[in-house]
Amino acid sequence: MTDNDWEEIKRGTDEIIPEADFRERMHKAAAEGRRLVIKAGFDPTAPDLHLGHTVLLNKMRWFQDMGHDVVFLIGDFTGRIGDPTGKNVTRKALTEEQVQANARTYEAQIYKVLDPQRTRVVLNSEWLTAFDAADLIQLAAKHTVARMLERDDFHKRYTSNQPIAIHEFLYPLLQGYDSVALKADLELGGTDQKFNLLMGRHLQQVYGQPPQAVLTMPLLEGLDGVNKMSKSLDNTIGIDEPADQQYGKLMSISDDLMWRYFELLSFEPIATVEAYRREVAEGANPRDVKYRLAREIVARFHGQDAAEAAHTAFVSRFSQGIVPEDLPVIDINVPDEGIQIAALLNTAGLTKSNGEGIRLVKQGAVRIDGERVTDAGQSMAVGEPLILQVGKRRLARVRLVAD
Repeated sequence: MTDNDWEEIKRGTDEIIPEADFRERMHKAAAEGRRLVIKAGFDPTAPDLHLGHTVLLNKMRWFQDMGHDVVFLIGDFTGRIGDPTGKNVTRKALTEEQVQANARTYEAQIYKVLDPQRTRVVLNSEWLTAFDAADLIQLAAKHTVARMLERDDFHKRYTSNQPIAIHEFLYPLLQGYDSVALKADLELGGTDQKFNLLMGRHLQQVYGQPPQAVLTMPLLEGLDGVNKMSKSLDNTIGIDEPADQQYGKLMSISDDLMWRYFELLSFEPIATVEAYRREVAEGANPRDVKYRLAREIVARFHGQDAAEAAHTAFVSRFSQGIVPEDLPVIDINVPDEGIQIAALLNTAGLTKSNGEGIRLVKQGAVRIDGERVTDAGQSMAVGEPLILQVGKRRLARVRLVAD
């Protein structure tokens, strides 16, 4: 393993625990021609993956390309408990049907990043459903309540008199036992999973195994550039979204956030990304560098041809002001007195509420047939089709018809 290989391992990481030990393990495995077991677990709590999930998948792919044994663990058993990480209340448990449906979706999507021929997909129900009461008691005896309460979210709930259900203490124990079952050499996870990952290391020692190393990755910020990417915050880029939509969202991120995405999502070598930074520092337009990022990500999930088509459409639509010819016409029924702009935007699906429409008009973000709108209360009557535009990415062609 070269120094460049080690720099790629560390790229974007928050911590490697213990770093020196894992580096030595990598060197020893290379010398012996042995493959390390690299594990990452995903609870199937939602049906779709977004770019935030791929931060770990990308790192797994790197280890895969280095020839190691990559294990994509689906926590179908632990998913029915619900990970308490970061929660101030007990999570609602998912049904087995929900978990299995989401697990099937995960399996279909991960191969857009991982090599299906070199990926081992396992379900932790394979060993956890075999646990009887005695096994569970024995596992619970491996840790203390005092240590559990050192965990930040449990501590906050305990000190604020918020209830903690007994089964929530079982979650990190069961997730940790996954590492025992798989004899993992390294487990990957987000920074919010550090407690759970270290639990795996602790349990391996208790069960007489060499303790795994732990590699944590930061949580990717969403489109708002502030909060972590999350469907509940509506700031995600889904890996199954259409190519045009993915491309447009990537082009909407800030110039500063672009470098974070290059670090955590791009497969470009570190030296290449540093060269991009120098270009921008020397006066290059950040937009042109962002084009490269958007093309790369879209090509990964949709192919190079789709990425080039999405780029061409984006440049035509937003740089040259051209509206796509195939933009469908939406018929909207309006009363005799017409419909106000804010309500029209909401009805056309371009805003979530009339209030959002009013705010966007005040910000100068709304155009009709290319002309900026300044009065959200303006009424529009029955007539020829109109092109509504909100910001750079939201477009609709509407025809107002008599109610």
